[in-house]
Amino acid sequence: MTDSPQKVPYTTSNHGVPVQSDEHSLTVGDTGPILLHDHYLIEKMAQFNRERVPERVVHAKGSGAYGRFTVTHDVSQFTKADLFQPGKSTDMLARFSTVAGEQGSPDTWRDPRGFALKFYTEHGNYDLVGNNTPIFFVRDPMKFQDFIRSQKRRPDSAMRDNDMQWDFWTLSPESAHMVTWLMGDRGIPKSYRTMNGYGSHTYMWVNGGGTRFWIKYHIKTDQGIDFLPQEEADRLAGEDGDFHRRDLFDSIAAGDAPSWTMYVQVMPFEDAPDYRFNPFDLTKVWPHGDYPLIEVGRMTLDRNPDDFFVHIEQAAFEPSNLVPGISVSPDKMLLGRIFSYADTHRYRIGPNYAQLPPNRPHVPVHSYAKDGPMRYEPNRVGAVYAPNSYGGPAADTTRFGDPAGWETAGEMVREAYSLHREDDDWGQAGTMVREVLDDAARDRLVANISGHLLKGVSRPVLDRAIQYWRNVDKNLGDRVAQNVNGG
Repeated sequence: MTDSPQKVPYTTSNHGVPVQSDEHSLTVGDTGPILLHDHYLIEKMAQFNRERVPERVVHAKGSGAYGRFTVTHDVSQFTKADLFQPGKSTDMLARFSTVAGEQGSPDTWRDPRGFALKFYTEHGNYDLVGNNTPIFFVRDPMKFQDFIRSQKRRPDSAMRDNDMQWDFWTLSPESAHMVTWLMGDRGIPKSYRTMNGYGSHTYMWVNGGGTRFWIKYHIKTDQGIDFLPQEEADRLAGEDGDFHRRDLFDSIAAGDAPSWTMYVQVMPFEDAPDYRFNPFDLTKVWPHGDYPLIEVGRMTLDRNPDDFFVHIEQAAFEPSNLVPGISVSPDKMLLGRIFSYADTHRYRIGPNYAQLPPNRPHVPVHSYAKDGPMRYEPNRVGAVYAPNSYGGPAADTTRFGDPAGWETAGEMVREAYSLHREDDDWGQAGTMVREVLDDAARDRLVANISGHLLKGVSRPVLDRAIQYWRNVDKNLGDRVAQNVNGG
């Protein structure tokens, strides 16, 4: 006895109604005009015209997968956050991306990479939105929009322009540390699996006793760091624009699940005011000698999305998704992103984006939000306003309210933002060049910078760029000058 062939399901409209044909529209006779009441044809055309949502202004090209985060070390002395308690295992979603390129741009352009994580905790979603670098180009959100525009396309030719990039960078000395990372080996990872992730910002952790700590996240690849030389990256950009996307998907599909180990640096709350530089400055790292890495747990990605658009394109990460035990810091860039990320999701995929599969928490929602386009979860709170007398939810500040945030320590914040003895823009970039990179990496850095500068950068900007690198490191700047000036 043989198995009968599986029955093929019949085609339906979006409303489940069986359709008459997959190939032929309704016409008057075989060759006559198409009839307006061919509702299935109209549905197909109208759906097709609307099947793209606006791409992300930043981080448009990305990939992602689901997995789990498992705590491996006890950090409960620093935070009461549910997902970081001993033995805890939490479902999660990760999305990796380039920053400046559009949806169809090559994966292997020289660019920072986004590293966004969503943890489905018992107290709602916790989002950690970071990059594959521990620092960023600017420290104030007032400059973020201008920075991104300088990295994208010219308004006249619609082409990317190295002159625009270097014009912004050389007029923004705080970018030096990040540009040193970008022009080095980390600027083009070999794969998403072989790059680190960082929370980059400074966050606050609060433990069960109400003690506060400043922390920085480091998510280190267990596959080992690896990179693509510029020539190899250029070749792959032409041969396989989805090189990183393909690598991640194929690795997980083959059962080779990538993993990363999470660490934190922990600074006592009281250290911030007189630390040697502003600890909330996004262009700076905390030296590990001052605050060593403490292991927290391991994240493993082992499940590809069954529909890329639903689970990755519609995934919405936002640093405003914070759970009890985790809060923000006075980092100006972080505070700007608290508003900006959620706002862009409302614009891009609608006000009810939190109800979509990748964004839906794994716990019940008791929210007073109601109505709006594409809402499908009914309001179940018993009333649509607060306070009320009809059984609607009420905030439990005694259970979930953190004892105090940094807002209550105004003098501490002012002192942290006052001038510190190492608050300069060139020092950490220079230390990286002289003490972190080896000779081969320094040679590649010089070659990468010089090659980038020789592609359409105007003379005044070129002169500023040479001085920019001399400020970072005199020898490095001299070598760049020799290359771009022809001897």
